[in-house]
Amino acid sequence: MRALVRSEVRVDAPAGVVWDYVTDWPRQGEWIPLTHVEVVPRETGDRGRGLGGRFRAWTGIGPLGFWDPITITVWEQEPDGSARCEVTRTGSVVRGDGEFRVVAEGPASCRFMLWENLEVPFGPVGALLWRVVGRFVNRGAGSVLRRMARRVEAEHAGGAGA
Repeated sequence: MRALVRSEVRVDAPAGVVWDYVTDWPRQGEWIPLTHVEVVPRETGDRGRGLGGRFRAWTGIGPLGFWDPITITVWEQEPDGSARCEVTRTGSVVRGDGEFRVVAEGPASCRFMLWENLEVPFGPVGALLWRVVGRFVNRGAGSVLRRMARRVEAEHAGGAGA
């Protein structure tokens, strides 16, 4: 079974600023709960950005959790700051595809959109569980994106974060 998770948020900051923030992979731990992200460098100084970039996310508490390896399969940026990145997840628990997208709405605001089409693990038990928790996961995604928006807006305005 596959499950779609998607959400979007308006951000009062330039698209390029938002893009730089959300694709600074290690910073995702600032706005995604129970997550620690590391770049898997291809060479010295690699920040895991661009086509073929790789990073991995640890989801869990302390030693209880799992690694989620992620590879960038599409990377596009526009002169107005709009950008998108498609990824594939190849872990043993989380598998599937997703996209991060920033769309400029003028020089000082944008929309950030996220979708993921994931394979639900654990067969029929996982499918049943998803039917119960799926809507909460999508609501949680909205909450996570609002947290990201507050942080990047505060940082862009010169604040210390939200």
